[in-house]
Amino acid sequence: METSGRIATTPDALDFTVENVEKGLHQLYYDPNIENKNLAQKWLMQAQVSPQAWQFCWALLSPDKVPEIQYFGASALHTKISRYWSDIPSDQYETLKTQLFSQIACFSSGSKMVLTRLCVALASLALNTMPEVWPGAVPEMVRVFQEEGGGVDGRARCLALLELLTVLPEEFQTSRLPQYRKGQVRGALGREWGSVCPLLQQLLRQEDSPGAVKARVLRCLSSWVLLDVPLSESEGLVEDCFTALPDPELFETAVEAIVNAISQPDSQRYVNTLLKLVPQVLSLQEQLREAIQNGDMETSHGICRIAVAMGENHSRALLEQVEHWQGFLALVNMIMFCTGIPGHYPVNETTSSLTLTFWYTLQDDIMSFDLERQAVYLQVYRPVYFQLVDVLLHKAQFPSDQEYASWSSDEKEQFRIYRVDISDTLMYVYEMLGAELLSNLYEKLGRILTNTEQASSWQHTEALLYGFQSIAETIDVNYSDVIPGLIGLLLRININNVQLADTVMFTIGALAEWLADHPVMLSSVLPLVLQALGNPDLSISSVSTLKKICRECKYDLPPYASNIVAVSREVLSKQIHKTSQCMWLMQALGFLLSALHVEEILRNLHSLITPYIQQLEKLADETPNPSNKLAIIHILGLLSNLFTTLDISKQEDESAESTAPPVKTAPPPPGPNPVVVVLQQVFALIQTVLSKWLNDSQVVEAVCAIFEKSVKTLLHDFAPMVSQLSEMLGQMYSTIPQASALDLTRQMVHIFARETEHFPPIKALFELVTSVTLSIFQQGPRDHPDIVDSFMQLQAQALKRKPDLFLSETLDVKAVFHCGLLSLKFPEAPTVKSTCLFFTDLLPRCSDVPPVARVVQENGKLLLQAVLEAIGGGSSRSLMEQFAEVLFSLNKHCFPLLTVWLKEALQAQGFPSTRVTTEQKDTFTQQILRERVNKRRVKDIVKEFTLVCRGLHGTEYAAEYCL
Repeated sequence: METSGRIATTPDALDFTVENVEKGLHQLYYDPNIENKNLAQKWLMQAQVSPQAWQFCWALLSPDKVPEIQYFGASALHTKISRYWSDIPSDQYETLKTQLFSQIACFSSGSKMVLTRLCVALASLALNTMPEVWPGAVPEMVRVFQEEGGGVDGRARCLALLELLTVLPEEFQTSRLPQYRKGQVRGALGREWGSVCPLLQQLLRQEDSPGAVKARVLRCLSSWVLLDVPLSESEGLVEDCFTALPDPELFETAVEAIVNAISQPDSQRYVNTLLKLVPQVLSLQEQLREAIQNGDMETSHGICRIAVAMGENHSRALLEQVEHWQGFLALVNMIMFCTGIPGHYPVNETTSSLTLTFWYTLQDDIMSFDLERQAVYLQVYRPVYFQLVDVLLHKAQFPSDQEYASWSSDEKEQFRIYRVDISDTLMYVYEMLGAELLSNLYEKLGRILTNTEQASSWQHTEALLYGFQSIAETIDVNYSDVIPGLIGLLLRININNVQLADTVMFTIGALAEWLADHPVMLSSVLPLVLQALGNPDLSISSVSTLKKICRECKYDLPPYASNIVAVSREVLSKQIHKTSQCMWLMQALGFLLSALHVEEILRNLHSLITPYIQQLEKLADETPNPSNKLAIIHILGLLSNLFTTLDISKQEDESAESTAPPVKTAPPPPGPNPVVVVLQQVFALIQTVLSKWLNDSQVVEAVCAIFEKSVKTLLHDFAPMVSQLSEMLGQMYSTIPQASALDLTRQMVHIFARETEHFPPIKALFELVTSVTLSIFQQGPRDHPDIVDSFMQLQAQALKRKPDLFLSETLDVKAVFHCGLLSLKFPEAPTVKSTCLFFTDLLPRCSDVPPVARVVQENGKLLLQAVLEAIGGGSSRSLMEQFAEVLFSLNKHCFPLLTVWLKEALQAQGFPSTRVTTEQKDTFTQQILRERVNKRRVKDIVKEFTLVCRGLHGTEYAAEYCL
């Protein structure tokens, strides 16, 4: 295409003529240059909504144009009618309607996509004129297309009419009609069903109706039932859909129509119709069996959808029809058949997953009846649910090793998710079946594992264990008398397969709480777990299980501690686990060591971390490079995770709460905490690492994480290190400021700022990082939103925990305040939220911190202006609650000043938005000043005002926002 022909480069680029539109479309479809395509698309979108569209759209529909051009013409028509209806003079309605009828007739034998677009345009016109201007829209459509003439054959006219009737309800669902009109039009459309239904029935029942016509009838029914057409009024048509199911060409559309009809929320009111339809659904069982036999997944899937739609939407209504209980039970059994459909999901079947929610629904409905009726239903349905458990566990079985190896990674992942869904269903079913379910599973597992005559597949064993694990993971099984026997059975399993081994591990993990109450069994299961720890294929299951055992049973583990530490140390040294599992393993060891005597903790810590300290010393000497950076971060991460859970302070509390004998633990001895001892030993080394890597935010973060997690866990036990850590943090931040150092400072302020002996180092650190950050603000903070965010959180924490920090002569409170004003204008939402929090913590301090009172008195008006600017449209609407909090705080703590500031600020013309009037600003002022107690009300006032400022008040968009 020549450059001169490109619409984007023509001087009259907004001259929306037929010729230019055609050039634009040519450019959009055929120009290889993506930029030109984008320009053409933008220009065409402008053309479509321009006043000239009324002229060019009809010309573009000319029979000599190609379908793409005709389609654009039809789309432009629809856009004008649906979005700019108010621009059309009422005396043009009739002409427009006639022209559209005429064009639809012309295209009934032409391009299908253009025909559909024209039908949508006429549907939009009908919706805008119903019921007053065009009361008999549907009967007129039927009449126009049933009349002979125009040289269009009857079949084409019939298909065009059906297309028009199909898109009419669809267009209603997506139309932009105002809410009051939507109700009127829905009612008018509902009344038109009386004209549509007989026509559809006649066409569907006529033996000589072509397949294409019948398919369109079914689609049309699908579309109309979404308008909540009463099921009793479409009953005959829905029954006709069942007769269409044996026809392969109509099967899919017939399924869709039936499912849509019986899934409408209103349909459960029509119990008599439902009772007539249940036998129709049951009559599909033969077709379902044949489809399964022939491997016809599409048909079995469709029939299952119908059965599930009937059961899921109407189980309560059908349960209540006690005299028809056998029919409903037959439907439940049909759904059970679909749940147990042969084949492995998702490779040989994709149907069984559709049924799982039905079982939740049925159980909920049964359990919602009064106790007397519940008892009756449980008598019938408990055996059904026991059968369901068998079916689900059969479906959860892995295929043969050979078959599983041939599956793609995507299929394996889908199967994993499917098993999780089965697990959730079993857990839910347990609520109905209770302890008997565990006994049932235990007996089956026992039979398999003790049957010497008949070897069972590992898949069968694994599935039963998976059932146990699913329940034990979330249900308290401590009272169950089958668990000791289950652990005995676990030891008999010949674990010769990764999937089976994984499930054995996860089952042991799910029983960790039970093991804490029955510690005598630990000696049986721990060897299994420690053995699995050395197998990289069992990485996730073995490490997570050990972590659960160490967390739940730590006071029973001292006799096994040295063995667990030795195995873990060996496994870590072999580097067989991924990083995240190594971190979990360290957390497990932290839990384990927490229950030991201090000397033992130190001895184990020494053997555990000495190799890493030696490695870190070596790495600290090397020139920084990417591979040794990863190694450093890994080692620092291991230490962090170990210190996260190593907490001896809980020994006394937990042993006091425990029902077990108190001899399990010794009280924590005086002297430094073992974690502090280790940190003091490695402090100089960490400083050396930092000096080399101070420029690298990830290494700095990893160093800060060690101390942050230690401080969080140890709390006041960390005291011996406050002084040296404060000094190191100050040096770090002065050299290269990083957000992680501020976050650690905030943690220190939170825990130690109120303690007299630690106040001097904390005060010095706080003043230093504040001073350094203020200099960043002077240079321009836009490149450091993370530092600004963390800085604001630190200032807020200081105001909360120790406002005395703001009494310091060396702290420039005014500069901090102005940094807050700048930060309020950042585009990053987290930064703005933290800054709002800073101001809501600062304003209450006007009464007891003189420097704060001074600054607010002198600069509070600037804060108010920044808040109003944000509300006026300067900040995202999602942040309005935070700005409302600042406004509420101003009102509560600076009321006399706010009264003056509000008046002065809102006097400015066009502030905070050109869209608000003086009256609206006055109303807003009065509303705000009235609310000094009700914060929720202030948030609502701000939400309302921001919509007015943005020109969104009263729109659908606003309605969604206000919900």
